[in-house]
Amino acid sequence: MSQRIFIVLITLIVSGLMLTSCGNGEAASENNNADSTASADSSKKDSTQNNKKQADNSDLIPVEITKLVKGEISNFILLSSNLETEIQADVYPKVQGIVEKILAEEGQFVNKDQVMLKLEAREYEIAEKKAQVEYNKQLSNFERLKDLHAEKLLSDEEFEQAKYTKETALLTWQDAKLQLDYTSIRTPISGWVGERLTKVGARIQPTDKLFSVVNNSEMIAVVYVPEKNIGELEKNQPAIITSDHLGDKEFAGWIKRISPVVDPASGTFKVTVGLKSDGGLKPGMFVNVHLIISTHEDAVLVPKTAIVYENEYMNVFVVRDSVAHKIRLKAGFEDSKKVEALQDLQEGDQVIVVGQAGMKDKTKVRVVAERENTLLANKEK
Repeated sequence: MSQRIFIVLITLIVSGLMLTSCGNGEAASENNNADSTASADSSKKDSTQNNKKQADNSDLIPVEITKLVKGEISNFILLSSNLETEIQADVYPKVQGIVEKILAEEGQFVNKDQVMLKLEAREYEIAEKKAQVEYNKQLSNFERLKDLHAEKLLSDEEFEQAKYTKETALLTWQDAKLQLDYTSIRTPISGWVGERLTKVGARIQPTDKLFSVVNNSEMIAVVYVPEKNIGELEKNQPAIITSDHLGDKEFAGWIKRISPVVDPASGTFKVTVGLKSDGGLKPGMFVNVHLIISTHEDAVLVPKTAIVYENEYMNVFVVRDSVAHKIRLKAGFEDSKKVEALQDLQEGDQVIVVGQAGMKDKTKVRVVAERENTLLANKEK
């Protein structure tokens, strides 16, 4: 009986332990399931927020901006011309002959009085020697007659004739030496050889052009200005020269000469603009000449890439707190790259230069890039 009771007790204890273990397992499983559900809900919430944020950003229009700067801008008269050298010379021979040697070529720099070409000089050398001999003969004869004249053995008329003959022989000799020297043809100016128009063995005459020499240290551009502007220009007034082949570079010049005469046929007057060469500009180049009438030194400058044209009006979009505000531009002076803003815009304002086409006022935007403002970096002094 006692053994039976013992077995029942053991059975009850084992059953109790099994029930406890099952209860703990179910509780743990329920806790794990709850944690997994909470984590999934949190991930789903974060993903929803990120997607919403990305969707909000994708709704913003991407734009590129630049900051406005202050600088000088000028009012000008725009004309066109071809550059010329202020110092230029064509080289001609002074005697005829056959080219023996050429000592200068195109593109070479020559100094004033440097020999550029030699002619065959044998004929001129002989003529110079003959003239020298004749002079020595007449000089000796004059010295002999001078003594006779001093002793009253020669009349004054004969003495004067001997003196005249001696001086004529001297001049003939000097002329022969000069003709011999002319067989070495020299440049009258320093500069670069622009053209060489003869060759060795050619027979040349004094009318034959042999070389063209140009000095590029100072060039000019001649323009013809409408007579209505005659009161706006004066000597030494500044000018700016540009070339379509040299990009945005600007070269400083000045008004060198102003003709006082107005051509009645064209209604224009001649203005000569000078400029120093820096190697960028060459004679013959086609250039744009800006004759500066007046200059504003501290103007707010708007790049033309930022301007949106609407009929006869100019507008710009300024970004403030990710919103593009449309502002009508009240323009002052203007050139090929920039416009002066007279009001409503300040130095440092962020204006849109890419992405503003077709944009409406107060559009939300996203700045993706900022462009460096180079309006003040193109002038060559």
